[in-house]
Amino acid sequence: MAFFATLVPVGGSLAARDIGVLPQGRYQCALPGDAQGRAYVPVPDLSFRITSASRYVHKSGKGIYLLDGNTLVFTRGPLKDMRLRRVSGGLLQQLKSDGTLGRVRCNRATR
Repeated sequence: MAFFATLVPVGGSLAARDIGVLPQGRYQCALPGDAQGRAYVPVPDLSFRITSASRYVHKSGKGIYLLDGNTLVFTRGPLKDMRLRRVSGGLLQQLKSDGTLGRVRCNRATR
């Protein structure tokens, strides 16, 4: 029994998680533009609105998200499995399946 007691961490928490929520409002997503044209190219199919706690609305329906530290994962709804990383302030950037940052960026446009 003494052996098993050494396996339980003191403090009772196996893994502390930093679960949070995004500020409510409309988030517009875009690709970066270029020096010859527009500063950014809107991607309206990825834009969404945070409505409350862990819920969002997309033009195709409603869903649920999880904000774990700086990683946002859409867990249900039209954007299911899309991942974004909070890179600075309110800016979110696409997180590709291999863990690298993609080109799509989303930021809160309105409340």
